[in-house]
Amino acid sequence: QAMVVEYCRTILGWKDANSTEFDADTPHKAIIFMPEVDATTMGGTMRLGARPTKFTHAVEEATNTKSTLQQLYGKVQVNERHRHRYEVNPEIVDQVHEAGLKLVGRDAETEERMEVAELPRTVHPYYVGVQYHPEFQSRPLKPSPPFYGLLLAATKKLDAHLEEKKQQQYNHTNGEAS
Repeated sequence: QAMVVEYCRTILGWKDANSTEFDADTPHKAIIFMPEVDATTMGGTMRLGARPTKFTHAVEEATNTKSTLQQLYGKVQVNERHRHRYEVNPEIVDQVHEAGLKLVGRDAETEERMEVAELPRTVHPYYVGVQYHPEFQSRPLKPSPPFYGLLLAATKKLDAHLEEKKQQQYNHTNGEAS
């Protein structure tokens, strides 16, 4: 959520963009209380539990490049755990996406709720944000793809890893041994 607020401020020029959690009266509501949740009753009102996220958009439409996280997960849809009441304002999703912060993953039920945001790797080596909590499924010897991707990018091994993964998938699809 902070990633989207900052992008709205610096790239879209909405200096007063904010989350309504911090400033209910902000004229540029980048993050809002989920519409289906009662804002006055706090008990049992969170979006909780495992929810499916679908990778719906390429990170670079011209080349149809899959998002970094989609490549790391190796799937079109993933189930991750959620625990939140706020979300990216659906009214600004298209503006943010068109400005360059690619909102590539959406909730699988409606494909409207933003779940995954990325900058293309041609812009930044690893600028990825998620609405869900990948730490809930991460383990010391099996880190969640968002964390594993960060480590790979920090050690300059992300490109080689993704290329190897792509080759393995190609071999599997074509019945070749890897």
